[in-house]
Amino acid sequence: MSVSEGMSALVLVVGPGHTLRQAARLMAARHVGAAVVLDGDGQGFGILTERDVLRAIAADQDPDVEVVGDHVTRDVVVAAPDWSLDEAAAAMLRGGFRHLVVTTGAEVEGVLSMRDVVRCWSRQRVSA
Repeated sequence: MSVSEGMSALVLVVGPGHTLRQAARLMAARHVGAAVVLDGDGQGFGILTERDVLRAIAADQDPDVEVVGDHVTRDVVVAAPDWSLDEAAAAMLRGGFRHLVVTTGAEVEGVLSMRDVVRCWSRQRVSA
């Protein structure tokens, strides 16, 4: 099974100027653990995860003041839609993260989470 078959094509996108609370509320409402952060000044994109928000709160930073741009991961590991789920899971394990941004060229196509991978593998076992 390929990444394109398991990824979420509906991607939550936030801007670097959103507060952490705004981003967290959007993530909670969409039931996602990550948001793609698009940078308006041409620096491409990054990712904000629930782990990033948690670290900020644990450091006593105010989620109503702190902005996404100061907590975003910019060195994002990306996956191609034609990668296998095995390749994607291996990349996540190597990097110690749970989300991959799926791209074609410079275009964001979706997000694949470790949960998506497990869901797909579970379905494969049930149908086999």
